[in-house]
Amino acid sequence: MTRSELSLARIQALADSLTDRDRVILDTVSRVRIATASQLERLHFTDVSPRERRRVLASLVEKKLLFRLPRTIGGTRAGSKGFVYSLGTTGQRLRRNRTATGRAKRPWTPGTTFLRHGIAVTEVYAQLVEAGARGELRLRRFEAEPGSWRQFTGPGGARLTLRPDAYIELGVNGHRDLWFLEVDLATESSSTLYRKCELYRQYWRTGREEAAVGAFPLVLFAVPTEARKGTVIDVLGRQPSESWPLFTLCLLDDAVAKLRRGASS
Repeated sequence: MTRSELSLARIQALADSLTDRDRVILDTVSRVRIATASQLERLHFTDVSPRERRRVLASLVEKKLLFRLPRTIGGTRAGSKGFVYSLGTTGQRLRRNRTATGRAKRPWTPGTTFLRHGIAVTEVYAQLVEAGARGELRLRRFEAEPGSWRQFTGPGGARLTLRPDAYIELGVNGHRDLWFLEVDLATESSSTLYRKCELYRQYWRTGREEAAVGAFPLVLFAVPTEARKGTVIDVLGRQPSESWPLFTLCLLDDAVAKLRRGASS
């Protein structure tokens, strides 16, 4: 047996040994890229003790299915709930159709800004799942980066990439609502926001999204404060009037409520 075949066999054996809970945990972390222990507990451990939750996550880390970042959220008082996880090298290989081909990326520790932003996106996902469990909506799709990205040809034949934080499809009150989510933590300049909105307008004009899914998603900017809300309103107001209907915004704490009310609210 070659080294590649042996590695593939080990990956397959590991895949076969996973519990259903293990699989959905890996699916969640693969979908959102990073998640705190507290978020994973809300999504996948509501029926078990904290000790069992710690055991399961520690086991996944030991097998390199998950990687526990050195950074924590909430300080030392947060304890194990403040741990942050991404996919480990074995977890990445397992998610690639359970093959040993392709090179897994080495786990890395993101900066504070990246970490806060990623956790905020994951929190929107977690709250949508919880709202779905309560019967308030149906979460059809949630694709975080890079699954949410859209590549297209811009003016002059330039190859451009639109990078929403997430693409979301919801079933709300019998309707299908489509969204591009932008979690804004007030870390980008007004000029950067303007260019981002301009990129959305350029992509909208291609008609590619409508051809693929039937409509162009509404772009939701979720911002941390009223002051930042005013900044984004000013940026949107400087866009061509034809693109104004593409955008809406709300406070980050109200993002899931906004999504739940639907695109027409």
